[in-house]
Amino acid sequence: MTEITRRTLLRHAAVAGAAATLGQAPMAVARTGRGRTGRRVAVLGGGMAGLTVAHELVERGFDVTVYERNALGGKARSIGVPHTAHGGRRNLPGEHGFRFFPGFYHHVPDSMRRIPFPGNQNGVWDNLVAASTPKWLRSGDRPDGGPFGIAYDPQQAVTVDGLRRILTDELWQRDVPPQELSYFVERLLVFVTSSDERRFGQWEYVSWWDFIKAGRMSPQYQKELAAGLTRALVAAKEKVASTRTIGHMGEAFVWNIMGRGNDGAPDRVLNLPTNEAWIHPWVTHLRGLGVKFRLHQTVETLQVEGGRITGARIRDRERRRRHVKADWFVMAMPVERARRVLGPAVRKLDPSINGLDSLFVDWMAGIQFYLRRKVDITRGHMTFMDSEWAVTGLTQGQFWPSRNFARDYGDGTAVDCLSCDVSDWDTPGMLYGKPAKQCTHREIAREVWAQIKTHHTAGDQLPDDILHSWFIDPGIAWNRKRHANHNDTPLLVNTVGSWYKRPQAHTKVPNLFLAGDYVQTDVDLATMEGGNESGRAAVAALLHEAGSSAAPPQMWKLYEAPELAEIKAVDAQRYRAGQPNLLDVG
Repeated sequence: MTEITRRTLLRHAAVAGAAATLGQAPMAVARTGRGRTGRRVAVLGGGMAGLTVAHELVERGFDVTVYERNALGGKARSIGVPHTAHGGRRNLPGEHGFRFFPGFYHHVPDSMRRIPFPGNQNGVWDNLVAASTPKWLRSGDRPDGGPFGIAYDPQQAVTVDGLRRILTDELWQRDVPPQELSYFVERLLVFVTSSDERRFGQWEYVSWWDFIKAGRMSPQYQKELAAGLTRALVAAKEKVASTRTIGHMGEAFVWNIMGRGNDGAPDRVLNLPTNEAWIHPWVTHLRGLGVKFRLHQTVETLQVEGGRITGARIRDRERRRRHVKADWFVMAMPVERARRVLGPAVRKLDPSINGLDSLFVDWMAGIQFYLRRKVDITRGHMTFMDSEWAVTGLTQGQFWPSRNFARDYGDGTAVDCLSCDVSDWDTPGMLYGKPAKQCTHREIAREVWAQIKTHHTAGDQLPDDILHSWFIDPGIAWNRKRHANHNDTPLLVNTVGSWYKRPQAHTKVPNLFLAGDYVQTDVDLATMEGGNESGRAAVAALLHEAGSSAAPPQMWKLYEAPELAEIKAVDAQRYRAGQPNLLDVG
């Protein structure tokens, strides 16, 4: 067999063009205008989308009330461990896994800049810090993967051959046969040079697994490139997720690492627990502007009369029911709850809402491990590549310089938190031979800890006696009768063909708007950014319907390299003619 070298893999052609888009002008506070207006807005849900809607509307003179069934911030919030505070300290801090703010986010950072924070010139945005050295940890004798670090001048022109070289350099150290790595890079280039017509018309209907031909490749290819990159970076299932969605995000990460179209460092985290750094200051700011919050309010149904929403029936935690009246209603709850509330009367007015019933949600939830001693594994996110449950993690304390963990949290004996996400709840684990869905909380904790420790870099620093305690996301609840877990906070997964089943922010009901990561957005992923972007879209639609003279919220699109415009234009012509992408050789 002829030896395949890195130089051999880089022998191919080059071409170049398209434009990035930035949003509209800054907003101006204004009153509503013509027709059936009114200023009362009921925002049904207080997660990322709902808080964004409240922020944008109250700044434009609307009277906003947010109704939330659980806690403000939704899946983005901190989740403290109950009853762990002692001696004047706070409860042990926990997250829904960990927070991650890629540099290609723009909507969330814009909101952050408009939230005051003591001592910060740019508000909450200044609480973002770089997680500069992510690691892909391996078990056995396999070497860990270092951080992505493309040596590239953002002003340098982009070519297909240049991208091929960059991608090959970045992926070369992986434990994947060279010819398969070469093929994977070519598939990435096919997507990057595909036109929007092909992305929505062809790649939307192909799974990422099939697009990169993972089924015919080695186990290493399947684990590292098909599953590892997808689940670690995008939190999606490679066999069911749309190529358009995964490719779109993969492309965004590449431009991000190359320093193109960035708001800041490629990988950022907060310098405090999320509630302290962001959610609590945000809520405080919104209250100061006049937003009213009603917690522990579960929306049951919407009332319809004369083709409009006239009210919402809401139940409090004592199961008392009341009816909420408003001029405008923004549904800002997760899709699994929205489709229950959007009942027959609403669907009769807008049958497209029926598409929500076929959207797919899956499990991704966090577990926190509290440590008795500090560890120094890496200053960034960790992907435990050989874990059966696709575990990722981050040691939090190193990013919180203004906090002394033992002094400020718990009983003083825990000094740090290893915050982990579990992305695969269906694969049997190494200890009990059961998927996480069928494990008790104690079994989940022992299983995740054991899977982490098989990765030598982490295992060397995590002896069992370092473990202080653990805490699983309270959205995961064990059912003794069914011997299985229930997840109250699942995550939307953009499956093949699902784009056209997802609604836009403005429904056919004149005073009803949708905001949430299931709404069609440019970022197109179940993320904080998607929730924020959809909230802005809902506000823009509401302002239009109300005849408001206020400027709509600013909106961004993910970066597109202008040098690739010409080849994408050619691809659009080829797609319309029924021909494959120029680089698509199967």
